[in-house]
Amino acid sequence: HGTERTGLLQLAADQIRAAGEPYSSVYLYMLDGDELVLEAHSGRDTEHRRIAVGHGVCGTAVAAAQDQNVADVTAAENYIACNAFTRSELVVLIHRAGAILGQIDIDSDRVGSFTEAEHAAVRRVADGLAVLL
Repeated sequence: HGTERTGLLQLAADQIRAAGEPYSSVYLYMLDGDELVLEAHSGRDTEHRRIAVGHGVCGTAVAAAQDQNVADVTAAENYIACNAFTRSELVVLIHRAGAILGQIDIDSDRVGSFTEAEHAAVRRVADGLAVLL
């Protein structure tokens, strides 16, 4: 859990958000047992420092072992709001050798923000982090 890992995660969060719209806020959660723990973020603060597996879009991604692209968070029954401005959310898992290490959680202030191309770009970042973590 050293500062090197935290620095790497913070760099990833800052770089993704630096791409601009639709990346309003970026959160990197790492899996610790049955909880996701916030280790780095760029953008708006969140009170959700820990999220139980199976809860919200983030926890659902881990429980289902698949990325989540929610075009309209108001239509998601299990949505946990990080802030009042978020309208769509993309969660991309970081995994290595079949094990989920964590995830990149991105919020956008617009509905339907995340295209397949954006998902693929964030997937490349997640895959790169999986090698480095």
